[in-house]
Amino acid sequence: MAAAALRPDAAGAALPADTAARPGHNTWMSAVVRWLFIGVSLAFLAALLIAPVATVFAMALARGLEVYLTSFADPDTLAAIRLTLVNAAVVVPLNTVFGLAAAWAIAKFEFRGKSVLITLIDLPLAISPVIAGMVFVLLFGLHGWFGAWLLEHDISVIFALPGIMLATMFVTFPYVARELIPLMQQLGNDEEEAAITLGAGGWMTFFRVTLPRIRWGLLYGLILCNARAMGEFGAVSVVSGHIRGLTNTMPLHIEILYNEYNFVGAFAVASLLTLLAGLTLVVKTLVERTGYRGR
Repeated sequence: MAAAALRPDAAGAALPADTAARPGHNTWMSAVVRWLFIGVSLAFLAALLIAPVATVFAMALARGLEVYLTSFADPDTLAAIRLTLVNAAVVVPLNTVFGLAAAWAIAKFEFRGKSVLITLIDLPLAISPVIAGMVFVLLFGLHGWFGAWLLEHDISVIFALPGIMLATMFVTFPYVARELIPLMQQLGNDEEEAAITLGAGGWMTFFRVTLPRIRWGLLYGLILCNARAMGEFGAVSVVSGHIRGLTNTMPLHIEILYNEYNFVGAFAVASLLTLLAGLTLVVKTLVERTGYRGR
């Protein structure tokens, strides 16, 4: 039998000549591999994301829509919802201002300690939120460094709203800065320098030149910061004191209701938090499609 004809491949190795005559073979294999990976990804999402979310709503509505809606009439539940929204409404703007200032300083200037500032911005992403809460207790608690002074002046930080805001600010402040720093570095300083050369002041340059160029990145970081602020549990749990109706945010209130075997109430609040998270994802997707990822 005659030996099969051979042809060299790109590397010079001899391959059967009929391999080139089977273009559908590689296409079929690519399709199988593609759908295999898609199937694995969908199965993973179904097990770790879709099933838990569906369970939350199924448990929340287990006793009917009327009981579900009645769960939100509880004064402690309303207080937890209000505290979560107020906390996010204060923390997110403050972290946005910090993120803008830090990104501007890091991207536009060279100064001593720049690498230290970048490291500190990344710090909350590297340590446990529980440790962050403990740090604030050691600083502002009754037996902390500033505890005696705060007690003398009748100022409450730990087990009060200020402590909750400080803990939330700590774990969320990297998001805006980390989104803006690479964006500002990529855009460079040419347009700002041109505006200043033409006589524009610092504030006019910022609002007319810099801000329009970074608006999508700023909004993207703000969305991520807000999502983390509403869902934060660890740091807030340490500093809140779990006082019902006063210092319980929605995640903390969910834990209390669940431990009291009020499953419908717990999953009802969890479903509201899930809807808020879903709304955040929708806004995030719209921002990406509108122009952020296409910058």
